[in-house]
Amino acid sequence: MASGSNPAPKFANHAESGDSPLAGPEPAVATPGPERDSKQDQAQAAGLNAGLSPRLSPELNWLFVDLNSYFASVEQEVRPELRGKPVGVVPMMADTTCCIAASYEAKAHGVRTGTIVADAKRMCPGLILVEARHEIYVDYHHRIVEAVESCLPVTAVLSIDEMACRLMGRERPLLAALELGRKVKARIRERVGPTLRSSVGLATNRYLAKIASDMEKPDGLVALTLDILPEALRLLTLRDLPGIGSRTEKRLNEKGIRTMEELLALDCEQAGQLWGSVWGERLWHWLHGQDFDMSETEHLKSISHSHVLAPEMRTPEKAWAVAHKLLHKAAMRLRAGGLWASRIGLAIGFAGPRGQKVPVSTFGVPTKGWKAELKLSECQDNQTLIAALTRLWASRPTGKDGQDGREFDQPYFIGVHLGELVPDRLHSLNLFEGTEDAQSRTKLLAVMDQLNNKYGMSTLAPATMLTAYKAAPTRIAFHSIPDLF
Repeated sequence: MASGSNPAPKFANHAESGDSPLAGPEPAVATPGPERDSKQDQAQAAGLNAGLSPRLSPELNWLFVDLNSYFASVEQEVRPELRGKPVGVVPMMADTTCCIAASYEAKAHGVRTGTIVADAKRMCPGLILVEARHEIYVDYHHRIVEAVESCLPVTAVLSIDEMACRLMGRERPLLAALELGRKVKARIRERVGPTLRSSVGLATNRYLAKIASDMEKPDGLVALTLDILPEALRLLTLRDLPGIGSRTEKRLNEKGIRTMEELLALDCEQAGQLWGSVWGERLWHWLHGQDFDMSETEHLKSISHSHVLAPEMRTPEKAWAVAHKLLHKAAMRLRAGGLWASRIGLAIGFAGPRGQKVPVSTFGVPTKGWKAELKLSECQDNQTLIAALTRLWASRPTGKDGQDGREFDQPYFIGVHLGELVPDRLHSLNLFEGTEDAQSRTKLLAVMDQLNNKYGMSTLAPATMLTAYKAAPTRIAFHSIPDLF
C-alpha cells in the first residue's frame, strides 16, 4: 500500500498519451453532472483501443475493490452534518488513544490512521472525533458486497473494506474490465451511499490488483496490464507493496535492496533467499504477473485481541476480567474458523506515573511492558485455553520492581494471542479427544457459540469476565470482518 510520505504515482490516460494502457478512462462517478452518453463512451473506448485487435487486447484476471477512508466515509454517510468536515474515528474518547480512520478532509491536515488523538487535535483544530460503531460498519460492508455482486461475483472478502473478484470470459479484455470497474464504483454509490468512494484495481493476479487499487486515491480506476507492468512497478517504492512494512523494508535495505529496480532485478531463487521463505518466491511470481491459487494451502496463522483499558479499569482484577473476555472472543473465532491453537500468549502494559524516565507507549502513556507465551497441545476448547491463560497471568510481575521501585498494579493494556494455528484437516488427534467428556464439551461449546453469535458474546460466558461486560467492545479489524458479538 502506498506510504503516507510517498504520493501515489499518476498515470496518463492512454487515449491522450498514446502509451500502453495503465489507467482507464475517468470513472463515470468521479465527476459531478449527468452521466456520459453512450456515444461518448464509445468514442473514448475507441481511442483507448486504437491499433489493437480484440484478440491482441490485454486481458486481466482480477478486479480489486478498496473503499476509501471507509469508517469515516460511513460516518459521513450516516450523519450528513459531518460531510465535508474533518472526521477522525477513534476506539474511545481519550487523547491517549489513536485514530483508526480519518476522512479525506482530516487527511489534508496530516491526520492518518495511527495518529495519536492529542496530536491529531493539534494538527487539525477543527477535527470532529467519532467513537467507532462496528455494527454500522459491518452492516454497510454487507450492503457493499451486495452492490458489487450485482455486477459480478465476489471471490474473496479480504477485509471490511476490501474485496476481490475473479474476471471470467468476456470480462477479461481490458476495455470490458475497465467498464466493469466503472460500473462497480457507480453501483456502490447508487445502492449504498454517495459518500462511499472506492478505488478499483485491475491486474492479472490479485496481488497486483491490490497494488493498482492503491495507485490512485480517492476514487481511482487503474489497470496493470502485462505490457506496462515493469515500467509501472519501477515507479513505486518498496513500502508501496502490500506486506512490506517498515521492519521488512529495513531488513531489505540491510541486504542491499533499496529500490523497486533492485528488487525486480532479482531472479526467483534470489527472491526466495532474500526473504528466507517461500514468500519471496511467491512475491517474485506475483510481480511478474503470474496468477495462482493458494486457497488449499493458506489459512489464518494467528488470532489476536488487545484492548487499552479505560482509567477506571486499570486494576489487576478488572484487567484479568478483560483478559478473559479477549480470550473468549479469540476462542470463538478459533472454532468458527475450524482452527486449533498450539500456542497462547499474554501481553500486559503497565502504566507509570507521569514524569518518570520510562519508555512511553504509542498511546502516550509511560509504560513497562511484559509478555509471555505457553506451548499447547492443539486445542480449541475454553477449559484448556482458560487454564493456560491463568498460568500466564500468575507469572506476570506484581508489586514493585526492585531496580526502579515502579509498581505493577496499574495495567493499562491487555493483549491475548493464539498462535501456531492448525486447520481441521491437519489437526492431530490426541488420546483424550475421543472420550465421552471431551465429546460432551465439544457439543456444549458448539451450542454456546451458536447462542453467543445470535444474541451477543456475553450471553454465555465465564463469570470471571462479568466485570468486563462493557469493556473491550468489538473493534474493527482491518484485515477481517468483525463478528457481531
